[in-house]
Amino acid sequence: MRIGIVNDMPIAVELLRRILASTAEHQLAWIARDGAEAVALCQRDLPDLLLMDLNMPVMDGVEATRRIMLATPCPILLVTASIEDNVPGVYEAMGHGALDAVDMPQAGVRGDGTGTATALLTKITTIGKLVHEVPGKRTATTAQPVAGARASSLVAIGASAGGPAALAAVLGGLPVDFPAAIVLVQHLDEQFVAGLVDWLGQHIALPIRAAREGDRPKPGTILVASTSDHLVFKSSQELGYSQQPRQHIYRPSIDVFFESAARWWQDDLVGVLLTGMGRDGAAGLKTLRERHHLTIAQDRATSAVYGMPKAAAELGAAAEILPLDSIASRLVEACARANA
Repeated sequence: MRIGIVNDMPIAVELLRRILASTAEHQLAWIARDGAEAVALCQRDLPDLLLMDLNMPVMDGVEATRRIMLATPCPILLVTASIEDNVPGVYEAMGHGALDAVDMPQAGVRGDGTGTATALLTKITTIGKLVHEVPGKRTATTAQPVAGARASSLVAIGASAGGPAALAAVLGGLPVDFPAAIVLVQHLDEQFVAGLVDWLGQHIALPIRAAREGDRPKPGTILVASTSDHLVFKSSQELGYSQQPRQHIYRPSIDVFFESAARWWQDDLVGVLLTGMGRDGAAGLKTLRERHHLTIAQDRATSAVYGMPKAAAELGAAAEILPLDSIASRLVEACARANA
């Protein structure tokens, strides 16, 4: 991949440059010393990936991410001195479309950082695999659902760490006439959901928006959990939000949504669990399988973080374990058959 570095610290820039030079797969596209310069460079020469610092003069990484994702969408990996010390900025940038974050590697004995660069290079490789599956932006004018149409099939999707790129790959592979309704839960602070929706909208053909209280899933429309409460079905067709269970570590919870879908949805349903840390979604996916619904988990090789899909595989919750680039076609097949 051609990779751009956005960082105002010469030592950090040289460290990242040497790490990239140590691999045969990647090459340096250009270096920007602040966010404003990165925005301008992206307009002239868009790289395959940006390594974006957060704390810079003139324009910080959050604002640079926002502007780049609006004008010239590009995969962005946040590389900052300490994620722990920059949590608000990290999540704000991810809300604008940054895909992931990693701590800046530390210079080793040789001073090139290659000894501590494993996490960075792993994330670069994973993002490269995911992004290459993302189709370009397509026009969705023919994908508008029929007013008042009722969905007979539902695709329920859960994702966490690494989810934005994985979601773009799956949803971007669906045709404009996809017959099922789609509801997804991505672990993300509610204030960043709008950014995720905007970013996904640039890579997929189907209309997508945040789910609101009282929404009814419609064919060919994607609804995204958008608050810190749990998205649930409150009847056989109506969505809403619930504070219960209060003790759940994940808010919104994929397990809670899958369980409510298993309880209320009366027609065909496909459950999909994508990349993510932890176990959220595994138990709910198993419930869906026990109700004789098709269940799919992303495989180890294509998962940015093989936590949730691994938990689902260990529970026997996934009827099918598929690589990321096979999930969209499987959904098309399953939903076409269900609506035939």
